[in-house]
Amino acid sequence: MQSSIVMNPDKKLDLSDKTKIPLKRVLGLTTSMLLVAGIMIGSGVFKKIAPMAASGLNQNYLLAAWIIAGIITMFGAFIIAGLSNLTTESGGQYEYLRISFGEFISFLFGWTAFTIIGSASVAALAFIFSQSVNSLIPLYNPFDNLKNISIDKFVFPFESSGVKILSIAAIIILTWINYRGTKKGATLNNFLTWIKVGGILMLITLGLFFSNHSQEPAINTSVNHLSQTTIYSAFFGVMLSAFWAYDGWADLAYVTGEIKNPKRNLPVAIITGVGLVMTMYVLANYAYMKTIPLDQLASIGENDIAASAVAKKILGNAGTVFISILIMISTLGALNAIIFSYPRLYYKMAQEKSFFKKAANVHPVFRTPYIALIYVMLWSSILVLSGTFDILTDMIIFAGFFFYVLLAWALIKMKRNGTITAKVIGYPVVPVIIILFAMALLINTIIIQPIQTVIGIGLMLSGVPFYYYFKRQ
Repeated sequence: MQSSIVMNPDKKLDLSDKTKIPLKRVLGLTTSMLLVAGIMIGSGVFKKIAPMAASGLNQNYLLAAWIIAGIITMFGAFIIAGLSNLTTESGGQYEYLRISFGEFISFLFGWTAFTIIGSASVAALAFIFSQSVNSLIPLYNPFDNLKNISIDKFVFPFESSGVKILSIAAIIILTWINYRGTKKGATLNNFLTWIKVGGILMLITLGLFFSNHSQEPAINTSVNHLSQTTIYSAFFGVMLSAFWAYDGWADLAYVTGEIKNPKRNLPVAIITGVGLVMTMYVLANYAYMKTIPLDQLASIGENDIAASAVAKKILGNAGTVFISILIMISTLGALNAIIFSYPRLYYKMAQEKSFFKKAANVHPVFRTPYIALIYVMLWSSILVLSGTFDILTDMIIFAGFFFYVLLAWALIKMKRNGTITAKVIGYPVVPVIIILFAMALLINTIIIQPIQTVIGIGLMLSGVPFYYYFKRQ
């Protein structure tokens, strides 16, 4: 009898109320670390060097941008590691902000994640994955005759219909895998992340040791044609590109409620994962610039891939195929990791009566937040059809850094009032640096991207009426 109770703990649960079914702690340290790396490694490491090279800055500035962005990201990891002492439940940054500042601020974060940060990332990664497939195997566009139909000449739902259909199919399939169990989604992430890491290490090795050393030096050390003000603005601009490649490092905190021994494993996994990715990113971009001169990298078109040009220079046409397959795997892996993590945020919001209430439901058999997964699938698919996710992704970094300021402030507040007593790496210097750096970056972004900034702020504030609606319900 006693053995039966141990083997079947779900018999004690009231399965009729799906909001009361707990999630299972099944994620170990290695899986958690690979989830961090899996979310971060998408398409940015393969593409961002081209627009960064077009800024007019030399190699030293570009490498500095990757290194400084990596250090700031690591500082952010220290802050999340400190805030993780506040709770062992799912929700991550939403929970940290709720405990520190109350429900309204935390809701604005969660709403921004749903409308911009999370769902737009899902849509963008799915679209990039499908574009990678299309570059190898041209996709049929079944609605090509309707591609000029638009909504106010802004949304073209039938444009690139083959790519969009495959994008939505990828979102649906990965949602189904994650719907059927946390371990299934985590196992797929582990498999794809190991392939990604191996592929990037191979690319680094080829660039550093097997490129054509007889070419003219790729290093451009002159930026004399740029004023100091222009250099400052350009440097922050290229760091925005680097931050997009680093983005996603904090998403592991959303699944805290499913991590074994989270107070120990979550901080270790985030810090280790960020350190691994930062090292690979700096080495990969150095290898790119060692293989191809900056002026040639700068001339690469918006729809072309810098890493593909590097691989082709070293391996010929086989290099193009290699990079296309690697980007397919990388974006598919990052897509799976984001679909895995973000629904846990909306699940926690629903538990706190700050989201659609059915998002708090947990599947009685698979023990996953299945309704929240479906919500993400539906909204992300709509963004894919609309094509507006490209506009939204331009605002992801702005919105993210706005809340990083609040998270750093939350750590200072919780340490000063004694809520957090554990030692935090770099405290109090690190949160102050994050606040000052983020404020400088936000101000520069407002100056160079005023329209996107206004739209981003508008989308954040669009959550205000929904907040009062959820509370009234």
